Amino acid sequence: MENLSRRKALSLGVALGLVGAASPVSAWASTGSAAAAAAGPGPEWIWDDAADPLMVSMIKGGHVPAINSAWASWVNNNDPLPTGLPAEFTAYLRQVNRLPSWADPAKLKRAADFNRRKDTYLFMLYGLGSGIMSTVIPREAKSVYWSAGGADMQDRAAKTFTFGYDLAELGAFEPTGQFVVTANKTRVVHAAVRHLLPQSPHWRAVADETIPISAADILVTFHSLGTYVYRKLVDWKVPFPAADQEAFLHSWQVAISLLGVPDQHIPKTWAEAEAQSARVLTPILSPSKEGIALAEELLGLTAQIDLGVTRGFLNEFVRYVLSNEVGDWLGLKRDYAAAALVRTVWPAFILFREGLSPVMPSSFYVFDQFVRALAMLFLNKGSSGQTTPITIPTGNRAA
Repeated sequence: MENLSRRKALSLGVALGLVGAASPVSAWASTGSAAAAAAGPGPEWIWDDAADPLMVSMIKGGHVPAINSAWASWVNNNDPLPTGLPAEFTAYLRQVNRLPSWADPAKLKRAADFNRRKDTYLFMLYGLGSGIMSTVIPREAKSVYWSAGGADMQDRAAKTFTFGYDLAELGAFEPTGQFVVTANKTRVVHAAVRHLLPQSPHWRAVADETIPISAADILVTFHSLGTYVYRKLVDWKVPFPAADQEAFLHSWQVAISLLGVPDQHIPKTWAEAEAQSARVLTPILSPSKEGIALAEELLGLTAQIDLGVTRGFLNEFVRYVLSNEVGDWLGLKRDYAAAALVRTVWPAFILFREGLSPVMPSSFYVFDQFVRALAMLFLNKGSSGQTTPITIPTGNRAA
């Protein structure tokens, strides 16, 4: 049985382009320098010493509604810290509301420009690739489903999407950008969920961990986003110069740091990131009751924008970017005509967009409009292209 599971993980890893010699043994051993890794516990035993006790205090003290109200207008990186917050919470924000000392402004600026130039592929890969992959990461799927956000998946998807959207914005890390604020809010929400979710009997009944969202869990999510997208762009032969690759990685390194992952556990190169992903992401991918339900909700949301694109198209695009194995796990019905369209037109779509072919695919505008509509759907339920409010939960999903 163990060998069968390993063969499945290997075959799926090959399909996703994420696997070398996958082995969950000593999964985090090569992250960062050997000396740094040996200096403390592995990321699976690290949560957030700064934010976690703070949010226990805020939740038990009944301060969360006031915080959510006070920080609603705190959007841009150069906005002053909101007034009306508990003094302890303000002191915490003063401590974390800055870029890490090693952040490189030139690389972050180049990453933002790269994101702008490749936003079509990023929207599709983050939305229909990473978004659906998250439903077959068991810990993530179960935590999302049983947290308060799982009860309103369109709102939850909007808040997840805004994290990637703000990261991809021009000037995301500059004073007029929004990503530093978005990351700080997300980090606090993670801390709240760490306190609340273990109180859910539904989550405890299915979880294989006692405290959710460890540094290791955040790194797994990074691999399902940044590392996965990097590999797909390379495999699709999208022009991706070394300087752009380095900048794209750096933006994710800064993002992970802002979420509280210790620097020594953040991959230093794409080669290291892919090797780590092969050990900690690929072998754990599998279906769950919660993940199947979430995938159906997410694909149901994207079906709202239709534009003549059928649910069969969505199912087949997911299969195209993730694998038929994942599609089968999630029960995605086959549409072989749509499969032929996706597998034929998408590569031609990339070639034409990149100026590598003078022939415009007949379905070019359908693809292009669909990508834009997909982006707007998740930006505050399609009603705003500016920001999606991030709020701290005070409870879990009831059932």
